Amino acid sequence: MMKLSALLGAGLLAVSSDSAYAEQACETVKMADPGWSDIAATNAITGFLLTGMGYKPKVDTLAVPIIFGGLKDGQVDVFLGNWMPAQQGFYDKFVANGEVVQLAKNLEGTEFTLAVPDYVWEAGVREFADLNKFADKFDKKIYGIGSGAPANLSLQEIIKKNDFDLGQWKLIESSEQAMLAEVSRAVKRERFVTFLGWTPHPMNVQLKMRYLKGGEKYFGDTGSVYTLTRKGYAQACPNVGKLLANLSFTQEMENSIMAEVANKKVSNAEATKAWIKANPQVLDKWLDGVKTVGGEDALGAVKASL
Repeated sequence: MMKLSALLGAGLLAVSSDSAYAEQACETVKMADPGWSDIAATNAITGFLLTGMGYKPKVDTLAVPIIFGGLKDGQVDVFLGNWMPAQQGFYDKFVANGEVVQLAKNLEGTEFTLAVPDYVWEAGVREFADLNKFADKFDKKIYGIGSGAPANLSLQEIIKKNDFDLGQWKLIESSEQAMLAEVSRAVKRERFVTFLGWTPHPMNVQLKMRYLKGGEKYFGDTGSVYTLTRKGYAQACPNVGKLLANLSFTQEMENSIMAEVANKKVSNAEATKAWIKANPQVLDKWLDGVKTVGGEDALGAVKASL
């Protein structure tokens, strides 16, 4: 009987050691950021939690096609920015066949489509079909985001197919920051400009803007954002997988953090920590059933880091 107890004890110790070793192997969490303000905010939230749990988040700034390829090849562990239906093409190519895993919905009620300043809206541009009526005023230009972004691909398809009579228009691709700088310059002069807009984002507070209707075939009506992982990641790293499955955000939360970054010129990490410190109740859901890298209670460890 003593021998059996000793064997069982040794077996449990071995399982525990294997589990601890597995989590240590998961200590570095490779995340991706396409250079979008909202994903910088949610990456900062996730990074703060992981750091408090003893993990080492590593964020690389990559274009969306590279992120999906990295998830497929195992070079990226986590992507918090799977905007749907805007990324339907990438979903069909990578997620639907199981090469990349859609783990959880982390935000809902998003908008992502072409927008115009309010004075352009008041002048009569309220739908995609209205744009070409004012082609000269717009200089036949649509301002998009980084090259390869799914929304840009949708706009290029619209132009290629001459949908909404936009076949002679040109898509101007640039970073989110460069696009918004161009829009701000246009607004100061009350020039006509149309651009990719989305919520959550501080632009909705900083600019008086309206979203155009009619592009639902390409951009959907309202959408959701999902957390993606590389195949098998949640099984190989179940503790981090549990955290990622728990994580959900709100528009108010993201807008608050992004506005703090934009208005007070603080880092995403600083704005995130301040927001969580002011709203610690969110930690109960996020860290339910989650441990530190060493197997201790994650809630206590993260609260201590505040």
